[in-house]
Amino acid sequence: MIRPMREKNESACHQTGFSLVEMAIVLLIVAVLLGGLLPTLSGQIEQRRVSETGKQLDEIKDALIGYAIVNGRLPCPATSNSNGIENPVTGGNCANFNSGFLPASTLGLAGTDSSGFAIDAWGNRIRYAVTSWNNVFTTTNGMSTVGISNLAPTLLVCSTATGITATTCASGTSLTTNGVPAVIYSTGKNSGSGIDEAANTDGNITFVSHTPAPGSAANGSFDDMVVWLSPNTLLNRMVAAGKLP
Repeated sequence: MIRPMREKNESACHQTGFSLVEMAIVLLIVAVLLGGLLPTLSGQIEQRRVSETGKQLDEIKDALIGYAIVNGRLPCPATSNSNGIENPVTGGNCANFNSGFLPASTLGLAGTDSSGFAIDAWGNRIRYAVTSWNNVFTTTNGMSTVGISNLAPTLLVCSTATGITATTCASGTSLTTNGVPAVIYSTGKNSGSGIDEAANTDGNITFVSHTPAPGSAANGSFDDMVVWLSPNTLLNRMVAAGKLP
């Protein structure tokens, strides 16, 4: 009586297990499902980083305006070895007007790396340029001394690097009616070699901003996120605070 019962139990256990073929099919199905989900998840992560960096850049513009109201000037850019502090700390004739970094330590901003530089959602240091026009915008009360009607910031933002020069955008490609006092930007996820991205780090007064583009685009890949400080916004806020005229 015992033997038949044992054989019956062994048969039941064998029937409830997975065969190697069945296991392989299950693993294949899981792999296919994960393969379909990963691109969507990756895209969501990148979109979140873009959104976070965009919000960060807007907050930086507000911080720069606040600094100008308190100090009567915009800060100089930080240099690579200044630990996130403007160089020089007294403003005026900046060490690097057009291709420096945001002086996050000077502005008292959070979200910095171990050296005091503001970083975007990809961990890259945020760049910052300020107009060098007669050192007026970076000299304490320089804007007030010169007078609103005489101010002439020189930084330019173009929609393409095609036809760009060190001092001008190509005809019809300027995104700003006149020059702007400051440009702030993130270099985005990639480190592409497209000519539009290269225009933002070549150390002159012309910058490029447009929607992201792949490597197959005419001017190469582009994912820089560029914002600028409108002279009207800056001056109006300083007038409202009693710092101008």
